[in-house]
Amino acid sequence: MAVMENYKFWFVTGSQSLYGSDVLDQVAENSREIVDKLNASNVLPYPIEFKTVGVTAENITETMKEANYDDSVAGVITWAHTFSPAKNWIRGTQLLNKPLLHLATQMLNTIPYDTIDFDYMNLNQSAHGDREYAFINARLRLNNKIIFGHWADETVQAQIGKWMSVAVAYNESYKIKIVTFADKMRNVAVTDGDKIEAQIKFGWTVDYWGVGDLVAYVNAVDDATVDQLYVDLQDKYDYVVGQNTPEKFEHNVKYQLREYLGLKQFMDEKGYSGFTTNFEDLVGLEQLPGLAVQLLMAEGYGFAGEGDWKTAALTRLLKIMANNEATVFMEDYTLDLRPGHEAILGSHMLEVDPTIASDKPRVEVHPLGIGGKDDPARLVFTGRTGDALDVTLVDYGDEFKLISYEVVGNKPEAETPFLPVAKQLWTPKSGLKQGVEAWLSVGGGHHTTLTFAIDSEQLTDLAALFGVTYVDIK
Repeated sequence: MAVMENYKFWFVTGSQSLYGSDVLDQVAENSREIVDKLNASNVLPYPIEFKTVGVTAENITETMKEANYDDSVAGVITWAHTFSPAKNWIRGTQLLNKPLLHLATQMLNTIPYDTIDFDYMNLNQSAHGDREYAFINARLRLNNKIIFGHWADETVQAQIGKWMSVAVAYNESYKIKIVTFADKMRNVAVTDGDKIEAQIKFGWTVDYWGVGDLVAYVNAVDDATVDQLYVDLQDKYDYVVGQNTPEKFEHNVKYQLREYLGLKQFMDEKGYSGFTTNFEDLVGLEQLPGLAVQLLMAEGYGFAGEGDWKTAALTRLLKIMANNEATVFMEDYTLDLRPGHEAILGSHMLEVDPTIASDKPRVEVHPLGIGGKDDPARLVFTGRTGDALDVTLVDYGDEFKLISYEVVGNKPEAETPFLPVAKQLWTPKSGLKQGVEAWLSVGGGHHTTLTFAIDSEQLTDLAALFGVTYVDIK
């Protein structure tokens, strides 16, 4: 569900008519060559289309207006090849409501000392043309991205690719719809928030539906479909009957699959891309959804527990940005405070999805000491090692804040035979004490999105697009 394949980006080159049509023809030819080679690099996740050479306020403005109304255009990449008088860009830039990347580059990556003349200088004026163009964007107080360097450099191309993923996520954010089955967990503060302000700021729609509405979908799922899925799932995951009778194991797993199919049909019919559940309200359900949630999140749906719609939407948003790679709903659970072992053990009862699994997940059925329902089936696995970000979104009442710190993901030091859940160990790169104290000082929540596929530069860009404060804990 998280894969977005139909977006493209427009490339608009800035110039002016002072040096004649031959120069403009060369500007267009150079622009097409750059675009063609960027597309052929296999680095960028989305294609670029050369749109035009902008030489007047009129044609720049029309281009930006057209970009706004073309849903396939996720953003605009601009380059001031020659000196591009910045007043021409004002109206078009003011009207543009898509993400904007200023690629401050040059056709060649060297100075041709043996042949350089005034004709070359007149054509290749990016060194000061980009400054003229950047000034007007700064004067307009834009939240645009700037990438400097030669367009053929792999580092620059990687930056462009990462920004593209941010831009697509920004566009898709306005399509995110979260359904909350029951309200949020009673008396909890950090999971609450202003749904109207979230729709204004991020484009998120958050709707309440009663658990009974979901139960009707779950109960209507065809038995034959459940039976087939039960068989098919064994090709992907190991079934571990454990201390259960075979009959109980099969029944409880199949009920989770029934919940999965019911949830999926409900959301797909009504256009939802994420959801929340609440163990305090499970009327009509046999089990708290566990395996059901994990399967849906593995497909790219957003989720958070206890009615936490902000984290459900954030997880969906970051899954889009990460193309659903190694990005999961998470919660801080317990700590290792021993010197040399400082770490946080993260999990969430049942619902961490297997995009971060380092081993083959096992389907298991165990009691759950919360919710008062039958023993839920869930995927049990160990998380991965590597650099990651732990991200949360909090509502201060007068503003939203996006908060994160860089962490090192590790596997737990030992098995947990009496904790049959998906689990991930991590330690803030700033150190457990310094990182957690900073997190607590800014009111960071206990529900987070943990991602091994996104970096803090991308979160900086995302926060800038939405105009929200980003707290990057170092």
